[in-house]
Amino acid sequence: MNKNKKIVVPGILTNKKIAVLCGGVSQERGISLKTGNAIYKSIKSLGLKVTKIDIKNDAIRKLSARKIDIAFIALHGEYGEDGVMQGLLELAGIPYTGSGVLSSALAMDKIFTKKIFVYHNLPVAEYEIVKKDNRKNFLLRLKLPVVVKPSKQGSSIGVSIVRETKALKRAIDVAFKYSEEILIEKYIRGRELSVGILDRMALPVVEIIPAGTRGFYDLKAKYDEGGSIHVIPAGISKIQYKKAQELALTTHNIFGCKGVTRTDMILNKSGKLYVLEINTIPGMTMTSLVPEAAEAAGISFSQLVLKILASALKSENSKKK
Repeated sequence: MNKNKKIVVPGILTNKKIAVLCGGVSQERGISLKTGNAIYKSIKSLGLKVTKIDIKNDAIRKLSARKIDIAFIALHGEYGEDGVMQGLLELAGIPYTGSGVLSSALAMDKIFTKKIFVYHNLPVAEYEIVKKDNRKNFLLRLKLPVVVKPSKQGSSIGVSIVRETKALKRAIDVAFKYSEEILIEKYIRGRELSVGILDRMALPVVEIIPAGTRGFYDLKAKYDEGGSIHVIPAGISKIQYKKAQELALTTHNIFGCKGVTRTDMILNKSGKLYVLEINTIPGMTMTSLVPEAAEAAGISFSQLVLKILASALKSENSKKK
């Protein structure tokens, strides 16, 4: 792609006051600030009217004071990615990027996500659900190894791979620090894949190879420089590649998502794909998957930001019809 190619700003964005909402109060605050800063710089470089708002407990006052036309949601985790901020913006009548209230809330909850996958016959790993008030009576039915996850956290926070029985209790304790319910999945050994969807178009499939001795795509592998290697396009068969893109688009549509999403998968040794989860506000940092996949498709970071912004206004216009 020609880096010097002039970027044309859609007319619907001209003279609009844009606010990048980032930070927040979740465990992913630091990552959100990085995402928000990258988006803010990109919008500013295009000559558009933009402000950056660190969303904390005074979110309503800040939003009211700025009198914004479009909100670019760059919040990760609770109160930003789970439908809460989306609901607040709906009440305020402010168009926003990404998925709506229900889609965001369901996708943020790994347990509801899993149930929806099963209902639609998508390939998933076997799993069990544990509630905090019933943990003393819990007996694991799945054979080790397993993956233990909080139900409502992103960026692999609180996630553990358990290979020995003696490590199970600690993994459960860690997961319960972040949610009242946890998910325990059968561990599937295989290649980690991720597929972004932009305006209902599948981006190139990314294969993620965690660096060093990391067993999976954890927090450090995701956001530390050199934490992982991203192979784009993924070196898998044409059939598997097409299937991965189809699964991502199906997942995006099942949840009624808008704008950009990212669906994570595992390709096992037998060549079977398993869907893990869908992310409705993927990271937009220098090491994030969606911007890298978009770049491989000939879409620069600034173009990606513009497409996401434009989709917010398209969604708003469709509501008025």
